[in-house]
Amino acid sequence: MKVYRFLTGPDDASFCHKVTLALNKGWDLHGSPTYAYNAETKLMQCGQAVVKDVPGKEYTPDIKLSEQ
Repeated sequence: MKVYRFLTGPDDASFCHKVTLALNKGWDLHGSPTYAYNAETKLMQCGQAVVKDVPGKEYTPDIKLSEQ
């Protein structure tokens, strides 16, 4: 099974730690990062897609992707 997640967060070290944690859990970067202004919070937001192959499992809509 191939799984996909889109990580988001504020433009600060916490976002970099979130992506680093995913990479260390076997996720791979997918595409380029995104960067956008959130008018409600008045902060810049970052986003990065990640993918991971999980052998021996089949996808179901109720799985927690972050736990794969």
